[in-house]
Amino acid sequence: MKSIELVKWSYSGIKKVRGYFSKFPHSVIYFRRARSYYLVYTLDWDERDPVMTEGDREEMQVLLNEELGHISAYKKRKSRRIH
Repeated sequence: MKSIELVKWSYSGIKKVRGYFSKFPHSVIYFRRARSYYLVYTLDWDERDPVMTEGDREEMQVLLNEELGHISAYKKRKSRRIH
């Protein structure tokens, strides 16, 4: 079971998407397109929300890329390859 849900998303300009997530209801997370997938780029943080962990960031990236149909490219990205 996922600990975070993608509540809604919207485009925020060229190659950018705004994401709103259940675990961080008061904050806006911005994603930027890198090649064929999206990564967390920046955020408008609200003190009322919990601290974001690396695991949270990864889960949000997976959720957004699944929603936008880019999960295959996201999973194949270079930073995930083991050398």
